[in-house]
Amino acid sequence: MKISGKTPRGSKTARRTSQPRRLDLPVLKSTLDRLYESFNSPHSATDPIQIVRRFSDPADQEVVGFCAAALAFGRVASVLHSVERLVAVMGPRPAAFVRTFEPRAHGTGLGLIVHRWIRGADLTALLWILRQMYDRAGSIEGFFLTEHDAGAVDLADSLDSFSRRAMAFDVASVYRAVGRPIPKRAGVGYFFPRPSQGSGCKRLNLFLRWMVRRDALDLGCWSRVSPRQLVVPLDTHVIRVGRCLRLTRRTSPGWPMAREITDTLRQLDPDDPVKYDFAMCHLGMMNGCGFQTTRGDRQCPLRGCCRPNTGR
Repeated sequence: MKISGKTPRGSKTARRTSQPRRLDLPVLKSTLDRLYESFNSPHSATDPIQIVRRFSDPADQEVVGFCAAALAFGRVASVLHSVERLVAVMGPRPAAFVRTFEPRAHGTGLGLIVHRWIRGADLTALLWILRQMYDRAGSIEGFFLTEHDAGAVDLADSLDSFSRRAMAFDVASVYRAVGRPIPKRAGVGYFFPRPSQGSGCKRLNLFLRWMVRRDALDLGCWSRVSPRQLVVPLDTHVIRVGRCLRLTRRTSPGWPMAREITDTLRQLDPDDPVKYDFAMCHLGMMNGCGFQTTRGDRQCPLRGCCRPNTGR
C-alpha cells in the first residue's frame, strides 16, 4: 500500500496550518498599552516633535508642526537639521512670520535650504500657502475645518479637501517670484497628498496626531477635531510592526493599509486609536521588531502577540 505524504483532509494538523491565527485583542491591547506607556515621555526618543514643543503659543506650534511634519522623511538627523534651519529663518515667532510672509522679501533666507529633493523654492511656496490659510481662515486649523465632517469615521475626506484647496492657490507665481522656473510638478505638492489618490498621507497624519492628541508627547493644541478620527501615519516602521502584529493583511503601502491598521487599533481604543503610533514607529526605528528576520521576537517587547517569521 502506497503511503501518501499529504496530511488527510479534516485532520487536526490540517486545520492548524490552514486556519489563520486570530488576534487576541485583550492580550494585544495590554501589550501595546505597556509599550505606549514606556514611550509616553517628551524625551523617550529623538523626534521632530521635540522642536515643536519648544514653542508655547498654539499658533506657533501649528506652524512649526506643519513644517516639521512636512520635512519628516529621510534620516532623523537630516530631518532635524532641515527643520532647525527652517525654524531659524522664521525666528522666535513663526506664526507672525507666516502672517506677513512675502516670497520676494523672505525667499532669500529659504533659498539655501535643501532637504532631499525639496528646495528653498518649494519651502517658499509652502509658507506662502500657509499664509493664504491664515488670511482666509485665521489658522491652519480653521482652514482644515472649512470642509471637515465631524461625524465621519476618519479624516479621509477632510484630508482630501484640505490638500485640494491648498494646491488650488497660485503657487506658480511664487516660483516666478523667487526666480525659479515653474516645474511641471511643483515640489510643494509633495506636502499636500490626497487619500483619494492612494497616498497614505503619512506626514499630514503625523501633523494631525501632534495637533489633535494630547498626552506627555503630543501637543493637543487643536480643539475641534476628534482623536477618534485620526489615521495612523504610515511609514516603513509602522508597516513592519503592523504586519508583524497582524494589524493588516495588506502588503502595499497606501491609504487602504493606513486605514486598515487604524481600524484594527480602533478595536483596542475606539476614542484614541493612534495613541500607539509613536511607540510602534520608534520600536521599529530601534530595530526592536524582528519581523521576517532570523532573530524573530526574542528581544521584542511585543513577543507573544506577533508572527515575526511570517513570509520568510
